[in-house]
Amino acid sequence: MKICPTLPNPTILLKYLINSPIQRVDTEGVTSGDDALAVEEPLEIVLAFGESNHRKRQSISITMRTPTGNDFELALGFLLTEGIIKNYKDVISVRYKGSELDETAQFNVVQADLQPSVKFDANKLQRHFYTSSSCGICGKTSLDMVQTVANFWINREIPLVKRTILMDLPEKLRQAQAVFEATGAIHAAALFDTEGSLWALREDVGRHNALDKLLGWAMQQELLPLSNCIVLVSGRSSFELVQKAMMAGVPILAAVGAPSSLAVQLADENNMTLIGFLKSYRFNVYSGFERITQ
Repeated sequence: MKICPTLPNPTILLKYLINSPIQRVDTEGVTSGDDALAVEEPLEIVLAFGESNHRKRQSISITMRTPTGNDFELALGFLLTEGIIKNYKDVISVRYKGSELDETAQFNVVQADLQPSVKFDANKLQRHFYTSSSCGICGKTSLDMVQTVANFWINREIPLVKRTILMDLPEKLRQAQAVFEATGAIHAAALFDTEGSLWALREDVGRHNALDKLLGWAMQQELLPLSNCIVLVSGRSSFELVQKAMMAGVPILAAVGAPSSLAVQLADENNMTLIGFLKSYRFNVYSGFERITQ
């Protein structure tokens, strides 16, 4: 399948940067100047659910994110990776609370309206309403609630990918990161095919938000399961990032940093290839080495 790359628009993204006065200190002394910072703002995700004649509304999460214009993708990806929905058809609409045409619109509140057929049990989510940008599972009441039942079975035999293609991915990610280029303080998640072509990239102050945005986009494009794709994330690969990738049927998850022990365990149990410390000249394979070819 040929996919046109969907990359952040640098002109739009630069609107979400602010300049901060700083003092630069080096061996030569101190100078005054400005530094670009990525904007961080809260986003509340609200669900409307239930039978047509008895609809309910409930706030299910508040996360700190970079408002780069991908709030709907973020909400959809969150709902997918939490196991609340399985595909885009489960959603009637996703919108900002209020009307976008009047002054009552709340652009930090996204409401997703679920189909009446979608059964949502708020008690099973077990999540506090606040999650920080650095930890998407902070607030879970127990580890047992984190490992959501997977939507898709991942075939351990496919796809195959050349090691040289993997080594080229970090530079492709770096070149496409518009906000990181300006601030040096933002995470990214990118979707590649097994030939190394970049399909989409999303950035955010939160690693889990960047991945949710990416998977939300993929769901809107009806690409799930992502059974012939590679996801590359900046930073380390945590248990939660593996879980999110698993929920979208991702067979290969690579990171420029290290994985955690639980991330490796979850990846191995679900037939995923997990790669860490991916660089232009080396990488470590923690599970699923059989997918890597010469």
